[in-house]
Amino acid sequence: MRDVTAQGVRMRVVEAGAGNGPPLVLVHGFLSTHLEFDEVIDLFAPHFHVIAPDLPGSGDSEKPSPTRYNYGVEAFAEAIADLISAYGLGRALVVGHGLGGAVGITLAALHPELVSRLILVAPLCYAFQADAIFKLHLIPIVGSVFFKQFFGLRAFRKHFRQWVYGAEFALPAEVDQNYEAFNSPSGRESAYAVLRSMLDTRPTVARITRIRRPTLVTWGREDRMFPAHQALKLVREIPDARLELFDTAHAPHAERPHDFVLVVREYCEGKRG
Repeated sequence: MRDVTAQGVRMRVVEAGAGNGPPLVLVHGFLSTHLEFDEVIDLFAPHFHVIAPDLPGSGDSEKPSPTRYNYGVEAFAEAIADLISAYGLGRALVVGHGLGGAVGITLAALHPELVSRLILVAPLCYAFQADAIFKLHLIPIVGSVFFKQFFGLRAFRKHFRQWVYGAEFALPAEVDQNYEAFNSPSGRESAYAVLRSMLDTRPTVARITRIRRPTLVTWGREDRMFPAHQALKLVREIPDARLELFDTAHAPHAERPHDFVLVVREYCEGKRG
């Protein structure tokens, strides 16, 4: 692990694998951290130079006040751009899940010189289903108070159980670890700012057709948050895009790590699509 300053914010970064291998940057989703990639980091490591940051406001990264940092997809994309530059990577393979997928789309559209290939994992780009807890959080004033003070571990687990992982998949231990990172005044304030920013996906949608890098779109057929029909729409809108569907919910890299890594490796090595 090491700390890197990006866009004026300290980011905690996990680094693994072959230093001379192709650089692979993993960008996590909402209410998560680099820990969501734990299973695939070890599988990618023999073949890639893996870099997995905690986004600003998440995990062990700095959590500045929303008055000082403009939490949202574009700010996160600029942070990843700074990170790639700080490592001197040139171009990197970028994998983004959920919110991290929106970051990847934005990075590829605004900074194509930094992205060699883009791998999207059920990215946040179109309208999505929100559970009752999250809808409550969006009520003016009341929602802010509830999210910052009463969104407890039980509700946190329930969100991941119902919306992220398949019914037959055991809830990973990192969910509780991610809750610990979230469960502080600064962590909750940062996460609430990100949640508010996620409501308007139009800027991300507008950037989809600007992507000019080879793109692999991966999705779970049983995704309840972002239905799989969105994958077909996304692939039609991105030039030079390929699609891979998994028999999972919203997190195929967690539920089927070996299959996911194999698909990504074959795509990046030109053996698939």
